[in-house]
Amino acid sequence: MKPVLYIVIPCYNEEEVLPITAPLFLDKINELVKLDKIDDKSRVMFVNDGSKDKTWEIIKELAKSDEHFVGITQSRNRGHQNAVLAGLMEAKELCDITISIDCDGQDDINAMNEMVDAYADGCEIVYGVRSKRDTDTFFKRFTAESFYKLLNNMGAEVVYNHADYRLVSSRVLNEFANYKEVNIFLRGMFPLVGFKSTSVYYERNERIAGESHYPLSKMLSLAFDGITSLSIKPIRMITGLGIIVVLIAIILAIYSVVQHFLGNTTPGWSSLIVAVCGLGGIQLVSLGIIGEYIGKTYMETKNRPRYIISERTYDEEK
Repeated sequence: MKPVLYIVIPCYNEEEVLPITAPLFLDKINELVKLDKIDDKSRVMFVNDGSKDKTWEIIKELAKSDEHFVGITQSRNRGHQNAVLAGLMEAKELCDITISIDCDGQDDINAMNEMVDAYADGCEIVYGVRSKRDTDTFFKRFTAESFYKLLNNMGAEVVYNHADYRLVSSRVLNEFANYKEVNIFLRGMFPLVGFKSTSVYYERNERIAGESHYPLSKMLSLAFDGITSLSIKPIRMITGLGIIVVLIAIILAIYSVVQHFLGNTTPGWSSLIVAVCGLGGIQLVSLGIIGEYIGKTYMETKNRPRYIISERTYDEEK
């Protein structure tokens, strides 16, 4: 029996690129159907993340033009990760497999063929991984690679050079639905679910139109969210740093007492200022990291919904 595939595409202010890439996704669905890899009930699902432009209007027109296009819209902007989650949770009851991908045309949609083949071979999760970053600037390449290395070093289990282009089976999504945390970092959470997985490698293209919605500031924010959502290693590092500082302080105290009795002590204003500023800086950074964890705990205890779907293009059909 051929699987039903839903391609889940988060959209935020994509009125420029959507008319260009939407036909490409439809062509890919039709191609996979003709190759007898998926069922004709497969769909392209757009998730409007509270766009301020005409993105939702375009999605509704696409849904009217072809039955393979469907769309949902969130009640307000909730961020990329929540938009992807909304689409996956909406699609899991309607299909056998999902493939999440951005709508900017940068990820090679031809990699979907290999993803579907991997699913047919028994893989429940297939990660889309960039094979190289030759098209990136040195700064972009350095920051991106540092991003993945930092996440792994901090204890967040992520696939190197993988973002949110992945195939996930409905079986995995049903188990993933049990993960109730509000602070989500999908690329670090799916490896925690388990099941058989593999990777598909592809070359990333330039954005077809419009501007990127992921500048350096958002990437850094995403990295910090990923670390603090999936790992307590920063807290343990603070503890380790505190122990080291205490040991140094004990050694300096002993040294000061010995020098006092030897009559070698002299006023040391500079060293005192350096010590005070250094310890003060460490304390402030430590409090900031601890505060981040407390803030996340605070948000989790509220148990607010991670997404709210306000409209569907297929309400009448359900």
